[in-house]
Amino acid sequence: MSDRHAENSPLSTLRALTARVVGAFETVANPVTEREREYRRIVALCAPFSVLLLVAGLYPLSEVVRISVSTAQYESVGFSLDAYATLFGDPYYRRVAFNSLWLTTGTTLVSVGLAVPIAHALEKYDLPGEDLLVTLVSFPISLPGIVAAFMILVLFGNNGVVTAVAAALTGSRPTDLAFAVSVPGLFVAFVYSMVPRATLILRGTYAEVDSAAEEAAQALGATPFETFRHVTLPQIRPGITGALILTFRTGLAIFGTLVVIQTLVVWTLQLSRELGVGYDVQVAGAMATVYFAFTFLFTVLGLRYTSAEVGI
Repeated sequence: MSDRHAENSPLSTLRALTARVVGAFETVANPVTEREREYRRIVALCAPFSVLLLVAGLYPLSEVVRISVSTAQYESVGFSLDAYATLFGDPYYRRVAFNSLWLTTGTTLVSVGLAVPIAHALEKYDLPGEDLLVTLVSFPISLPGIVAAFMILVLFGNNGVVTAVAAALTGSRPTDLAFAVSVPGLFVAFVYSMVPRATLILRGTYAEVDSAAEEAAQALGATPFETFRHVTLPQIRPGITGALILTFRTGLAIFGTLVVIQTLVVWTLQLSRELGVGYDVQVAGAMATVYFAFTFLFTVLGLRYTSAEVGI
């Protein structure tokens, strides 16, 4: 074997990689330059999260992937893609995926659409009781999904407050007007949980808007709408993109609300059913793997092709 082939052999590559790892550890353990000392501080600061990521993130994820391709029900043995063939081949699971995507996309667009004027009002105007308004807007973040769903029942259920008032005004029966346990009710519950998250991101974006440019546009005769469209909107566009990414991921992950309002079967609800009725752990593992891969790739691509600032 020639020297050139020996240098490119797997063994040589492994040795070079090992040497680099050992060198990195030596740099962290015994820093000499200021740059190396700064590198050690960075490693020390990141170490707790790295351990958490390994123990509570990568290891469980690897086990989920192994379970999804296992040939045994209660052991991670063998290799089979039957669970994935079921997910992508069965029309039922394709419909579940479609339900998840259209519901999450629709509620994301509505939530961000509502959050933009809310953030605009909170940041651009001195509103009376602003602290109370901010508390009310952000309050749904602290509520479990089950509580949010229960609030929808209280408002729009058969005996709901809004339903009773509407029935009294129109002369209709409350059962004809109630929609809490329908798809529109689920839609409203999702939006209720997602608007505060989008609003918080957009408020941070509005705080960085150049007010001088807005004032200059208005001094030149631009209307408030023209000022928003041509001056403010370009500056908050990264925040809107970040809000879209965050709320979309939130919508995909919502589960508690679906426990109460089970009017539409989406991915997380079906995953729970796979672990409950029949306990098909392979299909459940495949669903979890596909969910993680889709969410991760969606976030990476969203951040890759935009200037949005939102964590993976």
